[in-house]
Amino acid sequence: MTYVEGFLTPVPTANKDAYLRHAQSAVDLFKRLGATRFVETWGDDVPDGKINDLKKSVNLEENETVLFSWLEYPDKAARDAANAKMMSDPAMADMGKDMPFDGKRMIYAGFESILDTGAAEKPGYVDGYLIPVPKDKKEAYREMAEKVSVLFKEFGALRVVETWGDDVTDGKVTDYNRATLKEDSEDVVYSWVEWPDKATRDAGWEKLMADERMQKQEEPVFDGKRMMWGGFAPILDERLA
Repeated sequence: MTYVEGFLTPVPTANKDAYLRHAQSAVDLFKRLGATRFVETWGDDVPDGKINDLKKSVNLEENETVLFSWLEYPDKAARDAANAKMMSDPAMADMGKDMPFDGKRMIYAGFESILDTGAAEKPGYVDGYLIPVPKDKKEAYREMAEKVSVLFKEFGALRVVETWGDDVTDGKVTDYNRATLKEDSEDVVYSWVEWPDKATRDAGWEKLMADERMQKQEEPVFDGKRMMWGGFAPILDERLA
């Protein structure tokens, strides 16, 4: 089953082109290491939260934009092997010499796919989410997400992916655990919805919120006050296999 390395990255807004060149320079490396897809998306509609949000998760500064990005691998073994090789690869060392962002505030972790439905076409827009979910509610969450994914696709989404925290470590500056204010009894969910374009996404959400089937959904199995989300515009989407 697909395994995901999920990233949140703070990038100076003025460095957008430089960041894209930096990401493009990594395509051959990730392909050589066994990744199947590499996606970078640029923050476009990322709201402030009352408790936390995707911007606070990376200590975003006023002149920066947050990116929601991921690598897909065939399975966890492929991802683990890639990470082991990456640390000794000269290409990775070269990339680290001149990064157009503060790497200390970039957060990343490994996630197992628990729901992946729809076609992996090139989206024109992406909704990204981070959610703390009780460990003992994993299946209940997956079932709920599956029901909602049917509505997303009915209203124009191309693909819905839900992944469950598997290798989520504490960072020195920030990480997914503190970003979501995760409790010991919880795990982190990293998820996204792929849309053909922003207009379809906006219309889809309007229909979703008005649909009576959505109103009949069971009580959430997580603390919605700590759920973080935002809309992102893809700047790179490479199929590597």
